[in-house]
Amino acid sequence: MIEFVMTKIDGMVILAQAAEDAEPGMGAGLMSMAPLLIMIVLFYFILIRPQMKKQKQHDKMVSEIKSGTNVIVAGGIYGNIANVKEKSFVVKIADNVKIEIQKNSVSQVLSEGYEKK
Repeated sequence: MIEFVMTKIDGMVILAQAAEDAEPGMGAGLMSMAPLLIMIVLFYFILIRPQMKKQKQHDKMVSEIKSGTNVIVAGGIYGNIANVKEKSFVVKIADNVKIEIQKNSVSQVLSEGYEKK
């Protein structure tokens, strides 16, 4: 009886050692990472890509602004570009009133026929 038990224990030890020596499957590793990869792809197409496109459009709009263009500044101020500098605009907002703003603070370019009321 003791020999039978010892044979069974030896068999279990051999199976346990074989299981430890076996390499884990590659498919299991990829399947565990699949949800993370799907989330990254979704974030890219839903959040990051549209924001990059919007930023490119804004940069193009700002680069095309010239003196005399009517604009709305991010703070809601309507004005007319009086001077274009390297990193800023000088905006005329009233008679004898000019302010200097950063180029990226222009939120909208108004049409040519726009006039303040």
